[in-house]
Amino acid sequence: MSGTRASDRAAVPGSDVPVIGRALPWILVAGGGIGLLAAAALLVEKMLVLDDPGHTPACSIDPVLSCGSVMNTPQAEAFGVPNPLIGVAGFAVVLTVGAGLLAGARFARWFWWGLQAGTLFGAAFVHWLIFQSLYRIGALCPYCMVVWAVTVPLFWYVTLYNLREGHLRLPRALNPAAGVLSRNHTVVLTLWFLGLGVVIWQAFQVYWSTLLQ
Repeated sequence: MSGTRASDRAAVPGSDVPVIGRALPWILVAGGGIGLLAAAALLVEKMLVLDDPGHTPACSIDPVLSCGSVMNTPQAEAFGVPNPLIGVAGFAVVLTVGAGLLAGARFARWFWWGLQAGTLFGAAFVHWLIFQSLYRIGALCPYCMVVWAVTVPLFWYVTLYNLREGHLRLPRALNPAAGVLSRNHTVVLTLWFLGLGVVIWQAFQVYWSTLLQ
Protein backbone atom coordinates (compact mmCIF):
# COMPACT_ATOMS: atom_id res chain seq x y z
CA MET A 1 0.00 0.00 0.00
CA SER A 2 3.00 2.32 0.33
CA GLY A 3 2.95 3.12 -3.37
CA THR A 4 -0.75 3.88 -3.47
CA ARG A 5 -1.79 7.41 -4.23
CA ALA A 6 -3.37 9.38 -1.39
CA SER A 7 -6.67 9.64 -3.27
CA ASP A 8 -6.78 5.87 -3.74
CA ARG A 9 -5.75 5.29 -0.14
CA ALA A 10 -8.63 7.45 1.06
CA ALA A 11 -11.03 5.24 -0.89
CA VAL A 12 -9.92 2.14 1.05
CA PRO A 13 -12.51 1.41 3.76
CA GLY A 14 -11.18 2.38 7.18
CA SER A 15 -7.97 3.97 5.89
CA ASP A 16 -8.88 7.12 7.83
CA VAL A 17 -9.39 5.16 11.09
CA PRO A 18 -5.83 4.42 12.25
CA VAL A 19 -7.02 3.18 15.65
CA ILE A 20 -8.09 -0.07 13.98
CA GLY A 21 -4.50 -0.87 13.03
CA ARG A 22 -3.13 0.14 16.43
CA ALA A 23 -5.75 -1.76 18.38
CA LEU A 24 -5.74 -5.02 16.41
CA PRO A 25 -2.67 -6.62 18.06
CA TRP A 26 -4.10 -5.95 21.51
CA ILE A 27 -7.53 -7.24 20.48
CA LEU A 28 -5.96 -10.43 19.16
CA VAL A 29 -3.91 -10.94 22.34
CA ALA A 30 -6.80 -10.18 24.69
CA GLY A 31 -9.43 -12.06 22.70
CA GLY A 32 -7.15 -14.99 21.99
CA GLY A 33 -6.04 -15.22 25.61
CA ILE A 34 -9.53 -15.00 27.10
CA GLY A 35 -10.95 -17.40 24.53
CA LEU A 36 -8.11 -19.84 25.14
CA LEU A 37 -8.73 -19.83 28.90
CA ALA A 38 -12.47 -20.34 28.45
CA ALA A 39 -12.00 -23.15 25.92
CA ALA A 40 -9.37 -24.82 28.10
CA ALA A 41 -11.62 -24.62 31.17
CA LEU A 42 -14.47 -26.16 29.21
CA LEU A 43 -12.17 -28.89 27.92
CA VAL A 44 -11.10 -29.73 31.48
CA GLU A 45 -14.74 -29.98 32.54
CA LYS A 46 -15.45 -32.21 29.55
CA MET A 47 -12.59 -34.53 30.57
CA LEU A 48 -13.89 -34.65 34.14
CA VAL A 49 -17.36 -35.60 32.90
CA LEU A 50 -15.90 -38.33 30.69
CA ASP A 51 -13.97 -39.66 33.68
CA ASP A 52 -16.96 -39.40 36.02
CA PRO A 53 -20.40 -39.19 34.38
CA GLY A 54 -21.79 -38.02 37.73
CA HIS A 55 -19.52 -34.97 37.81
CA THR A 56 -21.29 -31.60 37.87
CA PRO A 57 -19.29 -28.99 35.94
CA ALA A 58 -18.38 -25.85 37.86
CA CYS A 59 -20.11 -23.82 35.15
CA SER A 60 -23.45 -25.53 35.75
CA ILE A 61 -25.19 -22.92 37.89
CA ASP A 62 -28.93 -23.38 37.35
CA PRO A 63 -31.33 -24.98 34.84
CA VAL A 64 -30.51 -22.36 32.18
CA LEU A 65 -26.85 -21.57 32.88
CA SER A 66 -25.68 -25.15 32.61
CA CYS A 67 -22.55 -26.36 30.85
CA GLY A 68 -23.50 -29.94 31.62
CA SER A 69 -26.73 -29.69 29.65
CA VAL A 70 -24.88 -28.35 26.61
CA MET A 71 -21.87 -30.64 26.96
CA ASN A 72 -23.89 -33.83 26.54
CA THR A 73 -25.49 -32.88 23.23
CA PRO A 74 -24.40 -33.80 19.68
CA GLN A 75 -23.85 -30.08 19.01
CA ALA A 76 -21.00 -30.15 21.52
CA GLU A 77 -19.05 -32.33 19.09
CA ALA A 78 -20.16 -30.78 15.83
CA PHE A 79 -17.12 -32.00 13.87
CA GLY A 80 -16.62 -35.30 15.64
CA VAL A 81 -14.36 -33.90 18.36
CA PRO A 82 -15.25 -31.83 21.43
CA ASN A 83 -15.77 -28.21 20.40
CA PRO A 84 -13.34 -26.96 23.10
CA LEU A 85 -10.49 -28.69 21.24
CA ILE A 86 -11.24 -26.52 18.21
CA GLY A 87 -11.38 -23.48 20.48
CA VAL A 88 -8.05 -24.22 22.15
CA ALA A 89 -6.32 -24.63 18.79
CA GLY A 90 -7.95 -21.59 17.19
CA PHE A 91 -7.47 -19.18 20.07
CA ALA A 92 -3.86 -20.28 20.51
CA VAL A 93 -3.22 -19.22 16.91
CA VAL A 94 -4.99 -15.88 17.42
CA LEU A 95 -3.00 -15.19 20.58
CA THR A 96 0.26 -16.04 18.82
CA VAL A 97 -0.53 -13.76 15.88
CA GLY A 98 -1.33 -10.88 18.24
CA ALA A 99 1.89 -11.40 20.17
CA GLY A 100 3.82 -11.50 16.91
CA LEU A 101 2.31 -8.20 15.78
CA LEU A 102 3.19 -6.58 19.10
CA ALA A 103 6.76 -7.83 18.63
CA GLY A 104 6.92 -6.15 15.23
CA ALA A 105 6.16 -9.08 12.94
CA ARG A 106 4.76 -8.44 9.47
CA PHE A 107 2.72 -11.02 7.62
CA ALA A 108 2.04 -11.60 3.93
CA ARG A 109 -1.37 -11.03 2.38
CA TRP A 110 -2.04 -14.77 2.13
CA PHE A 111 -1.54 -15.02 5.89
CA TRP A 112 -4.19 -12.37 6.48
CA TRP A 113 -6.52 -14.22 4.14
CA GLY A 114 -6.02 -17.29 6.32
CA LEU A 115 -6.73 -15.35 9.50
CA GLN A 116 -9.81 -13.86 7.86
CA ALA A 117 -11.06 -17.31 6.91
CA GLY A 118 -10.41 -18.59 10.43
CA THR A 119 -12.24 -15.76 12.17
CA LEU A 120 -15.10 -16.01 9.66
CA PHE A 121 -15.43 -19.71 10.41
CA GLY A 122 -15.31 -18.94 14.14
CA ALA A 123 -18.01 -16.27 13.90
CA ALA A 124 -20.29 -18.46 11.77
CA PHE A 125 -19.77 -21.46 14.07
CA VAL A 126 -20.44 -19.37 17.17
CA HIS A 127 -23.70 -18.00 15.79
CA TRP A 128 -24.77 -21.53 14.86
CA LEU A 129 -24.02 -22.62 18.42
CA ILE A 130 -25.96 -19.65 19.77
CA PHE A 131 -28.99 -20.71 17.73
CA GLN A 132 -28.63 -24.31 18.90
CA SER A 133 -28.27 -23.28 22.54
CA LEU A 134 -31.29 -20.98 22.48
CA TYR A 135 -33.74 -22.89 20.33
CA ARG A 136 -32.68 -26.54 20.33
CA ILE A 137 -30.83 -27.30 23.58
CA GLY A 138 -32.55 -24.74 25.78
CA ALA A 139 -29.53 -23.99 27.96
CA LEU A 140 -26.57 -21.64 28.10
CA CYS A 141 -22.98 -22.62 28.83
CA PRO A 142 -21.21 -19.75 30.66
CA TYR A 143 -17.78 -20.69 29.31
CA CYS A 144 -19.26 -20.92 25.81
CA MET A 145 -20.72 -17.45 26.22
CA VAL A 146 -17.25 -16.12 26.99
CA VAL A 147 -16.08 -17.68 23.73
CA TRP A 148 -19.01 -16.06 21.91
CA ALA A 149 -18.16 -12.69 23.42
CA VAL A 150 -14.56 -12.68 22.18
CA THR A 151 -15.12 -14.32 18.79
CA VAL A 152 -17.42 -11.56 17.53
CA PRO A 153 -14.93 -8.67 18.01
CA LEU A 154 -12.06 -10.82 16.73
CA PHE A 155 -13.89 -11.39 13.45
CA TRP A 156 -15.08 -7.78 13.26
CA TYR A 157 -11.70 -6.14 13.76
CA VAL A 158 -9.76 -8.60 11.62
CA THR A 159 -12.23 -7.85 8.82
CA LEU A 160 -11.94 -4.07 9.29
CA TYR A 161 -8.14 -4.33 9.34
CA ASN A 162 -8.03 -6.41 6.16
CA LEU A 163 -10.29 -3.92 4.42
CA ARG A 164 -8.16 -1.04 5.68
CA GLU A 165 -4.93 -2.60 4.45
CA GLY A 166 -6.36 -3.69 1.13
CA HIS A 167 -6.02 -7.40 1.85
CA LEU A 168 -9.73 -7.64 1.08
CA ARG A 169 -11.21 -5.75 -1.84
CA LEU A 170 -14.80 -4.63 -2.15
CA PRO A 171 -16.59 -3.35 -5.23
CA ARG A 172 -15.91 0.38 -5.42
CA ALA A 173 -19.60 1.15 -4.90
CA LEU A 174 -19.47 -0.48 -1.46
CA ASN A 175 -16.38 1.40 -0.23
CA PRO A 176 -18.31 4.40 1.16
CA ALA A 177 -20.62 2.15 3.19
CA ALA A 178 -17.69 0.10 4.47
CA GLY A 179 -15.92 3.33 5.41
CA VAL A 180 -18.93 4.42 7.47
CA LEU A 181 -18.94 1.08 9.27
CA SER A 182 -15.21 1.41 9.97
CA ARG A 183 -15.60 4.90 11.40
CA ASN A 184 -18.43 3.64 13.60
CA HIS A 185 -16.82 0.33 14.47
CA THR A 186 -17.70 0.49 18.17
CA VAL A 187 -21.32 1.38 17.42
CA VAL A 188 -21.65 -1.62 15.11
CA LEU A 189 -20.11 -3.90 17.71
CA THR A 190 -22.38 -2.54 20.44
CA LEU A 191 -25.49 -3.09 18.31
CA TRP A 192 -24.26 -6.60 17.50
CA PHE A 193 -24.00 -7.47 21.19
CA LEU A 194 -27.32 -5.79 21.98
CA GLY A 195 -28.96 -7.92 19.30
CA LEU A 196 -27.49 -11.08 20.81
CA GLY A 197 -28.62 -9.94 24.25
CA VAL A 198 -32.17 -9.42 23.00
CA VAL A 199 -32.48 -12.90 21.47
CA ILE A 200 -30.99 -14.49 24.61
CA TRP A 201 -33.50 -12.60 26.77
CA GLN A 202 -36.41 -13.57 24.54
CA ALA A 203 -35.42 -17.23 24.44
CA PHE A 204 -35.42 -17.49 28.23
CA GLN A 205 -37.78 -14.65 29.05
CA VAL A 206 -40.02 -16.75 31.26
CA TYR A 207 -37.10 -18.02 33.32
CA TRP A 208 -35.43 -14.61 33.66
CA SER A 209 -38.76 -13.11 34.74
CA THR A 210 -39.03 -15.55 37.63
CA LEU A 211 -35.63 -14.39 38.91
CA LEU A 212 -36.81 -10.78 38.97
CA GLN A 213 -39.90 -11.52 41.03
